[in-house]
Formats: sequence, C-alpha cells, structure tokens
Amino acid sequence: MFIAAEGVEHNPILPIWQEIVVGSISFALLVFVLLKFVMPRMEAMYQARVDAIEGGLKRAEAAQAEANQLLEQYRAQLAEVRTEAAKIRDDARSDAEGIRQDILAKAREESERVVAAGKEQLLAERATIVRDLRAEVGGLAVDLASRIVGESLADEARRKGTVERFLTDLESAGAR
Repeated sequence: MFIAAEGVEHNPILPIWQEIVVGSISFALLVFVLLKFVMPRMEAMYQARVDAIEGGLKRAEAAQAEANQLLEQYRAQLAEVRTEAAKIRDDARSDAEGIRQDILAKAREESERVVAAGKEQLLAERATIVRDLRAEVGGLAVDLASRIVGESLADEARRKGTVERFLTDLESAGAR
C-alpha cells in the first residue's frame, strides 16, 4: 500500500482501498436509487401487465362463454322453428285433405242433384210423351173403330171412356 508512494509498482490483483470505498459507496447509492425509485415502478408496470393479461384472458373466457350460450340459444331456436315448421306443414296437409274431402262431398252432392234433376226431367218428359201418345193412339183407335164399326164415335165423352178402357186393358195385359 505504501508501495505506490515509494515508487514500487502496484499489484493489479490487489485493489486500492480508496477505490473499494468509493466503489462501495457508489454501489450502495445505485442500489438505493434502484430500490427506491426504479423497482417500485417496474413492479407497478409488471403488475399492470399481469392484470392486463389476466383481464384479457377473463374477458376472452367471458366472451367464449357468451358465444357458447348464444350458440345454444340459436340451436334451441332453430330446433323450435323446425318443429313449428313441421307442425305448420302437417296442419296445412290436414287442412288440404279436409278441403279436398269437402270439395269431393260437394261435388258428389251436386252430381246427385244433377242426376236427380235429370231423372225428374226424364220422368216428366216420359209422362208428357205417354200423355201425347195416349191422345194420339186414342184418336187413331177411335178413327179405326169408327171405320170398323161403321158408326161415328165422335162423341167426346164416349170416345174418351172407350180409349181409357182400351189403354187400361192394354197396360194390364202388358203387366201380366
């Protein structure tokens, strides 16, 4: 130590005590500044970053849970809509079948009415034709009988009675 003052060269392996004291004070001062000012700020930044990351994860988990819930609601609504659509389709089919049956029933009724009206018209026409034929056949029969008998059967009441008897006899003979 006194060696430096006497002109002896200093050993580089052994430090000088003044440098050790100055270095220790500087180091202590640096550690104090770091611990007092820098470390709290670094700790606050680290905690803020951890909170931000954890908050982001929590938000992501909440968003994922909400998305899953909305997906389940969507699936439930879709199933409900499909069920309702099937019900509406079935109702429409049954309504269509009911309408078809009603139309068929009305068509049958109309057909039966038309057939009945046709039968009534045929019976009326038949009765008219029979009446006309009776009158014509009666007139011809009276003329023929007048020629055969040689006497005039011009009397209307007699002629009508004779014709009616003759036609009644013909109908009864035809029924046998």
